[in-house]
Amino acid sequence: MSDIFITPNFVLQNDTAVELYHEYARDLPIVDYHCHLSPAEVADDRRFENLSQIWLAGDHYKWRAMRAAGVDERYVTGEASDWEKFEKWAETVSKTIRNPLYHWTHLELKRPFGISDRLLSAGTARSIWDECNAKLAEDGFSARGIMKQMNVVLVCTTDDPTDTLEHHARLRDDPSFEIQVLPAFRPDRAMAVESPESFNAWVDKLAESSNIDIKDHDTLLEAIRNRHDYFHDAGCRLSDHGVETIPFVEFDASDVVAVFRRIRRGNELRREEVRLFKSAMLHEFALMDHEKGWVQQYHFGVMRSNNTRMFRQIGPDAGFDSIGDFAVGPEMVRFFDRLDRDDRLAKTILYNINPVHNELVATVIGSFQDGRTPGKMQMGSGWWFLDTKDGMEKQLNALSNVGLLSLFVGMLTDSRSFLSYTRHEYFRRILCNLLGAEIEQGLIPRDMELIGTMVRDICYRNAVRYFGFDLPENP
Repeated sequence: MSDIFITPNFVLQNDTAVELYHEYARDLPIVDYHCHLSPAEVADDRRFENLSQIWLAGDHYKWRAMRAAGVDERYVTGEASDWEKFEKWAETVSKTIRNPLYHWTHLELKRPFGISDRLLSAGTARSIWDECNAKLAEDGFSARGIMKQMNVVLVCTTDDPTDTLEHHARLRDDPSFEIQVLPAFRPDRAMAVESPESFNAWVDKLAESSNIDIKDHDTLLEAIRNRHDYFHDAGCRLSDHGVETIPFVEFDASDVVAVFRRIRRGNELRREEVRLFKSAMLHEFALMDHEKGWVQQYHFGVMRSNNTRMFRQIGPDAGFDSIGDFAVGPEMVRFFDRLDRDDRLAKTILYNINPVHNELVATVIGSFQDGRTPGKMQMGSGWWFLDTKDGMEKQLNALSNVGLLSLFVGMLTDSRSFLSYTRHEYFRRILCNLLGAEIEQGLIPRDMELIGTMVRDICYRNAVRYFGFDLPENP
């Protein structure tokens, strides 16, 4: 079988890049410190009946492309059969050239399915469907089997504070499965006061999970701290926050108490009250993270559910979001400065989705490095609309120009799919190609041990050190 597209040297455009990738990056284990995998599916070792179930379900990247290609919603999220949906995706793929979906699709067909002798198209859809479905019936292609094939050693899922973490416990107590699956604390719903009804329902659920009667703002924080402790005991060492911006509002404790009282009574909040409450809660979460030595992550800048008609029809997270153009700098700096004044700023990763903010983020993190913790403040990898070849190169260049690329904690999938681990491969190829090109241009010394060590650090070791994971630094 010959490789017609995803060759061994895919993306690698010079001999030095080839050496860096194959000698230093290719075989490193994967630490996927932020993803949206279902821990239940890992614990149950889910087996997928067909390629649509593992590849198309929940993948809003593909859904957006299919809609843009004129595919009716019936074949995207509707009632069409799994085969019909896959057939429509196969017809769409040839239209995605220069979109990263074209690269991702063929990377994922090669690993783990071993298909690299043909491109996915309408003409090859049936043969690829049959071949992949046959593989999915094998033991090595269950949820756990794929993770093992891809050399994954640790993943961090994304979990609500009210989650029981029962599936994480099952995995932790299963001696047959060596891959670590750790929770990450995602308390977005503790700030989602735009809807009194849904917020109050969540607070009631929090009261039940923490076994604390939430009567006021103090007991709300007590209940959240209870769950924060619970997550820590379960191995959690990261929080994550999805926000439009990182809001900064000066507030007194009495202001927050009053806003919480209003929302618990079912009152709609004014815009300034919403911002005050979010700012206060993010501050409290940051203090909790610092106390425990956690890493806090902020994903910011998205305009979500832009299409009202489709939101009513399908719901959120269905491919109708976009890059936002919010002003993010001044309040972000003030938010971190308030924490840093008392030396209570935790390790932090910032993920911007608007490329306009690349240099802003790269310089903001430099303002809060503490001289004690290498790479304490991190510019996160290209995210969502920026996890493209161009987006990742721009992120790497921005960080390199005004910070220290050598301390970067590297790539993550941010995915719900067990087939997305080739995004780590894609990143590693892009990184090695960038460094290899500059070595050949004489901009970086031709010291392969020096640069190779840097590659290994970025692709694996920096994350192990930064998060304090129980993994060998030199696997």
